[in-house]
Amino acid sequence: MKRIAIFATMLVIAGTAAAQMPSGLKIQTRYPIAGSEGWDYITVDSDARRIYVSHAVRVNVLNADTGAQVGTIEDTPGVHGIAVAPSSKHGFTTNGKEHKVSMFNTTDLSLIKKIEVGKGPDGIYYDSNTDRIFTNNHGSHDITAIDAAKGEVVGTVAVGGDGEGVGAGKDGLLYVALEDKNEVCVFDPKTLEVKRHIPLEGITAPTGLAIDKKNDRIFVGGHNKTVQVLDGTTGKMLASFTSGSGTDAAGWDAKDGLAFISN
Repeated sequence: MKRIAIFATMLVIAGTAAAQMPSGLKIQTRYPIAGSEGWDYITVDSDARRIYVSHAVRVNVLNADTGAQVGTIEDTPGVHGIAVAPSSKHGFTTNGKEHKVSMFNTTDLSLIKKIEVGKGPDGIYYDSNTDRIFTNNHGSHDITAIDAAKGEVVGTVAVGGDGEGVGAGKDGLLYVALEDKNEVCVFDPKTLEVKRHIPLEGITAPTGLAIDKKNDRIFVGGHNKTVQVLDGTTGKMLASFTSGSGTDAAGWDAKDGLAFISN
């Protein structure tokens, strides 16, 4: 991503929503971060009021309310994503260039250990129901499952593709967009069994995925400027609309009933 990634994400999702809701969202503030290296995912720990920003070989940690830098997590070569497990106060980063995950203490940001996972870990997701961390491995086309408390690998999900956005459905299953397969794969986070594959007609390279559990709706955005809304139970497409280019991430705001797509 570009050096303005943390700004661009906020700007574009707000702008997209505002286009449909004229009286809706607006930019509240901007948090500058020094350095011109590449960027990728950001993760917000709402309870601790911290923002974790993926920044090439490190993670910048900011105060969510002031933007002040709290510290950094170093030695994360090719870092893509960050996940936080509040129950154990453990955090995890996907270090794509070394095929490992860094496990750190969220209190003082100290490294606990590094964990061997599949090849080329990219996106990462914490499932509170199982207290497990899941890494999307693009090099080995699978997903590694890690016990969040112990930091131990518990198994592998054979999704057969490059996972991107992940979300938990109302059925407790995890839904992951497979960027290279143009489909959504559904698997059980407990047994690690793949339950089904939902083909996406009209979406190329799906990356962003968000889920409205209450209404059983899945929002998927692809690189061909298209977003689709799927029925979570049947996988049937309910709606399709145009988005911006370079779609990457997605999120669901249950409070206001809004889906956000970053472009």
